Amino acid sequence: MFDNLSTVLNEIAFGKILTCEESFALFTSILSGRVSEIQIAALLMALRMRYWQIEEVEGAVLAMRNMMIPVQSQSDHTIDVCGTGGDGHSTLNISTAVSFVLAALGVPVAKHGNRAQSSKTGGIDVLTALGIPPETDVKILQKNLETQNLAFLPAFIHHPALQTVNNVRKQLGFRTIFNILGPLANPACVKRQLIGVFDDHWLEPMVTVLSHLGSKRVWAINGKIEGETDQQGVDEITLAGPTTIIALEDNQILKLNLSMQQIETAGFKSYPLSAIAGGDSENNAKALLALLNGQHGAYRDTVLLNSAVALHISGYGQLLNDRLQIDPLKLRDLSARAAEVLDNGAAMAALQNARKLAVSTDYIR
Repeated sequence: MFDNLSTVLNEIAFGKILTCEESFALFTSILSGRVSEIQIAALLMALRMRYWQIEEVEGAVLAMRNMMIPVQSQSDHTIDVCGTGGDGHSTLNISTAVSFVLAALGVPVAKHGNRAQSSKTGGIDVLTALGIPPETDVKILQKNLETQNLAFLPAFIHHPALQTVNNVRKQLGFRTIFNILGPLANPACVKRQLIGVFDDHWLEPMVTVLSHLGSKRVWAINGKIEGETDQQGVDEITLAGPTTIIALEDNQILKLNLSMQQIETAGFKSYPLSAIAGGDSENNAKALLALLNGQHGAYRDTVLLNSAVALHISGYGQLLNDRLQIDPLKLRDLSARAAEVLDNGAAMAALQNARKLAVSTDYIR
């Protein structure tokens, strides 16, 4: 279909919308190494000139899933918490911290992550700084998920075909369609996800794609910064403003909002986004350790808020009332459960255990 890729790139540049089948074929060619770096760069730029369509995203995700090295999840409650990145705000690593909280609460977490591509510090970067280097043995990752309720799944291990693409992404330095694709191609094929999205335009398309692919409960979120005109927002639930949410719940796609009034009713106060500003991997690792050691403040409260939502998505709690709206009192209760494992050291123990297993040579035997 794509013997003459130059023609296809030209057609895309002039507005051609690929079908799901065409997108699958194109991205299969890319992931198979049959497309040069300069052609990949041209494609990413051409797609950036317009919004990517649902059919194009779905076909690309199917291509990625078809070629990935998978991990099997044994639990229906397994969740991934991740963000698209690319929001330009470079906050502290929220979803990585949430992963330790959830594991301490007994929730299985198959966290898909990568090194930084279009931001300062990716999840893999901060984990490495914490003494948890990326695990390359899929059998060990499988066992981590089964026995520890926590597996960090490096994209470059499970999606080796992305190496050439990632080289291009790093050089381009701006978000591309792969910011969207990564969270949609979890190697454990989880059916439950909390996804932070850099642009609220993408909330419903991403949830729609996942609903087509069999997901059970997904919240795609985009936080706004109160008082600012930045329409793209943050790929986290923050305490700096309200959050727009598109949720997949019981085969329904719902539009939800988490207002500052609801957040305050749940027991939180507002903070400027600068209160959770991140830096390099060493800086972010120190902040995460301080959090797990009991430090209070904006980082802790942001992690509690996101953990509460993740508990609902995983099926270990309930946030919605009978009118399918977020109940701030339920949010307070689930946040309190998350706070317990920060205060009693269980979340820190989850990190220490992950660090210990990372250097153990006998673990898999």
